[in-house]
Amino acid sequence: MDFTNVVGLLAGTCVTLSVIPQILKVWKTKKVKEISLLTFSVLTFGIAVWVVYGFLKDDLPIIITNSISLLLNLIMVYFIIYYEKEK
Repeated sequence: MDFTNVVGLLAGTCVTLSVIPQILKVWKTKKVKEISLLTFSVLTFGIAVWVVYGFLKDDLPIIITNSISLLLNLIMVYFIIYYEKEK
């Protein structure tokens, strides 16, 4: 693995992991009042486009990190919709 891929994986890992504390907080508190569905929806769409881009460029770090990030952000969008309905 070359240096460029290591940098890509490091950057992608940081971005991917950044949403985990928010997911855990929402899961524990069941509160989403202060979280924007629009923001997370646009972010999730953008990440999905990054996954497509990764496949088009055959870039494994982009594909791997953004696929995981996409899954995590989809979980967050689900929580926002689900817990908003419970009000």
